[in-house]
Amino acid sequence: MTSGQKNDALPPTYSPAQVAEALDCSEWWVKEQARRRRIPFIRSGSGYRFTRTHVEDIFHILEERPDQVNTSENKVTSSRRRKVVPFDAPAVQLRARRPRRARNAA
Repeated sequence: MTSGQKNDALPPTYSPAQVAEALDCSEWWVKEQARRRRIPFIRSGSGYRFTRTHVEDIFHILEERPDQVNTSENKVTSSRRRKVVPFDAPAVQLRARRPRRARNAA
């Protein structure tokens, strides 16, 4: 294969700008998600590249399903619960910090 020719056996790749257009988001967001390894990508000499499979996987990662409506057996309880503090526990007294200007001037 000479330079300038494409290998048809390889899948086409897409730039972050093309993926951002498909996702209706910014190119910066696509690059940031790839940098943080939240979405699949290929790193090449020219930066991040995405195959068709990567773009489909990104759509599945970002997909949100609707909640089951009017189903009492599928009620989801939050795993994050507030810590119950007894009423007889002493309250913590908060103190305000001095303003930064006042701290730097002293």
